[in-house]
Amino acid sequence: MFNRVVTNQTKTMVLLMLVFTAIILLFSGLVYFSIVNFSHQRFYELLKIRTTTIVQIEKSKDDLDLPENYILNSLNDEELPMERDYVFAIPTDSNYKKISQEIHIPDYFFKNIARNGEANYNDKEFYYIGQTFRHDDKNYIAIASAKNHYVVYYLGFLKRTLITCIVLSLFFSMIFSFYLSKTLFKPILKITGKVKEISSENLHLRLEPQPDNKELNELVETFNDMLNRIETSFETQNHLIGNVSHELRTPLTSIMGEADVALSISRTNDEYKETLGIILDEAEKLDKKIKALLMIAQTGFDGKIQKMDKVRIDQLLWDVIETLRRIDSRNNIYLDISMLPDNPKKLKVQGNEQLLHLAVTNIIQNGCKYSNFQQVKVSLGATDADVYIIIKDNGIGIPEEEMNKIYDPFFRASNTKNYEGYGIGLPLARNIVRMHHGELIVSSHENQGTTVQLRFPNFYSTLKEEKLD
Repeated sequence: MFNRVVTNQTKTMVLLMLVFTAIILLFSGLVYFSIVNFSHQRFYELLKIRTTTIVQIEKSKDDLDLPENYILNSLNDEELPMERDYVFAIPTDSNYKKISQEIHIPDYFFKNIARNGEANYNDKEFYYIGQTFRHDDKNYIAIASAKNHYVVYYLGFLKRTLITCIVLSLFFSMIFSFYLSKTLFKPILKITGKVKEISSENLHLRLEPQPDNKELNELVETFNDMLNRIETSFETQNHLIGNVSHELRTPLTSIMGEADVALSISRTNDEYKETLGIILDEAEKLDKKIKALLMIAQTGFDGKIQKMDKVRIDQLLWDVIETLRRIDSRNNIYLDISMLPDNPKKLKVQGNEQLLHLAVTNIIQNGCKYSNFQQVKVSLGATDADVYIIIKDNGIGIPEEEMNKIYDPFFRASNTKNYEGYGIGLPLARNIVRMHHGELIVSSHENQGTTVQLRFPNFYSTLKEEKLD
């Protein structure tokens, strides 16, 4: 429930605050402990200087007759806060308990000095450093001690200062995190608001690119491309519904009309046969249109092809031309191979041979039909990445104002009334070409002919793209 309520913007703000807090605490701790460590070392250095001075003073005396277990409290001018200096002879029995009790320093501190020649110690308030020296064949210990006002007072001030800085930093980091998260999510929220405005009634709307934001612009471009496809699908669906309802209603109306007339009065056997013949003819038209419609639906944009193989386009074209000539000997097709590449591998594409055969056959057959069986020129060529098929006829062409409807199923141009057809060849061919990641381009002028260009990526460029994906 909490995750549903908390937005990503809030999560980002909290995350930024946590990061800033961790960094501030880390650096504050680093500064504090560095200064504490430095202050300890520096104070010990000052005490060591004082201890060395004491030793030099004591050695300079002509007579240093200090009995064992006797403490000499040398009261020098206090150059350090509450400084106390001690010089005493090392007991022969190494028993420091009496000395320890008198100056309130643990006896192990003296033992460390005697063993190592030098040692230091602190009781949080006073700092001690001692060293041994020898004079007149006797061993002595000199100790300098003082109160570290810097640690006691100034580090307390440092603590308060750092805590104040941390609190202020957290306050400003919260403001900065809020501003930064709001700035980061502002274009996303803007895009979200724009997306909410888009519906099936205004699919023409598009998202605006964001300045200086490459990642979001890629998202915007992707979403706009998706909207283009959705809008195209909606338009195609609307056209399809309108065309299908009209195309299917016409033969159904004829069938029902003929049946109604035949049942209205008694008729002769010949009249019934004639009526049944009309009904059968209209039913066959209806069956063909339904099959055509199913074919278009099955070759839609989902890319579901049963089998994909390597297909040689030159061999496919020869097979298509032979098939069309066998269907109708009037089909006059000329294959131009002047642009064939030196390497025949460049003519291979990855695709479904039956569907490619169907697409190319429909386009060439339309060229033959609508040019009244004049010669149709088919050119084949290839580049390093693509295979091209160009089909050019000198037929009736397509009126310019109707070019935007040529891919609508069952649409037929206004100048095709004298030609048989259902208007499904070109939409079907385009669907098949798109399924093979190709491109179909139609250019036409009325009474001057039509040119159709098919482009397919060759087999090897397709493999490279798949490896990159």
